[in-house]
Amino acid sequence: MACPVCSKDSVERYRPFCSKRCADVDLAKWLRGQYVIPGTPLEEISSDNEEGR
Repeated sequence: MACPVCSKDSVERYRPFCSKRCADVDLAKWLRGQYVIPGTPLEEISSDNEEGR
């Protein structure tokens, strides 16, 4: 399996990454909001609930 950050071979200890550095790079992308899980934005969900009151 290739590391999703740098494409080197993954290492068992850091799987699916090849190193702690690549794992940290991936975590930083999540924390900065560079990765997004598709779905309805929270603003739209809360406004829909308030209209039904």
